[in-house]
Amino acid sequence: MAKTLRIIILSVVTTCLTAVAYGDERKTILFYGDSLTAGYGLEDSTITAFPARIQEKIDAADLPYRVINAGLSGETSAGGIRRINWVLRQPVDVFVLELGANDGLRGLPLDVLRANLQEILDRVRAKNPAVQLVIAGMRMPPSMGEYAGKFDALFAPLAQANDAALIPFLLRDVGAVPEMNLPDGIHPNIPGHQRVAETVWDVLEPLITP
Repeated sequence: MAKTLRIIILSVVTTCLTAVAYGDERKTILFYGDSLTAGYGLEDSTITAFPARIQEKIDAADLPYRVINAGLSGETSAGGIRRINWVLRQPVDVFVLELGANDGLRGLPLDVLRANLQEILDRVRAKNPAVQLVIAGMRMPPSMGEYAGKFDALFAPLAQANDAALIPFLLRDVGAVPEMNLPDGIHPNIPGHQRVAETVWDVLEPLITP
């Protein structure tokens, strides 16, 4: 994971330097998440994971935004806090937070998860006061009982408290659909990421379209 983190940091820094060098005046959309954002298991996640699909939609609509994928497989909310300052070494105009699934699967107390996610959002807003926040909701398997219901209900109040746009369920029409996932049954395949991009775009497009 350490090697992957170094690659992400290098990618973010390189993107920033390239943008400056070429006079890129586009605004930045930063996707900050775990393996779902990173595109775990895809042959070339830089062009097949859903953030890349979002960039395609942005370019097709001729909107002045560039997408940065700061997803890290296996990431937890605590890990997100530890690396957020590195990622924020550039201005961010739209911040999409996709974390919590790994915490939920490990049964992390929900008050701790909520506090961790809030800390990330607070740091982003402190560094970029005018940032538009987007929170991607996730769900736990029903087999987790009462915990699953409380986990599912965490994201909407968090979004409301932070004046953030909410993606109610990132894996809508993808989760538990075999043809939309890799053989592990957890991570989206290429068609799955295309569908996730549609779900994200439904919320993101109104935010960035004049």
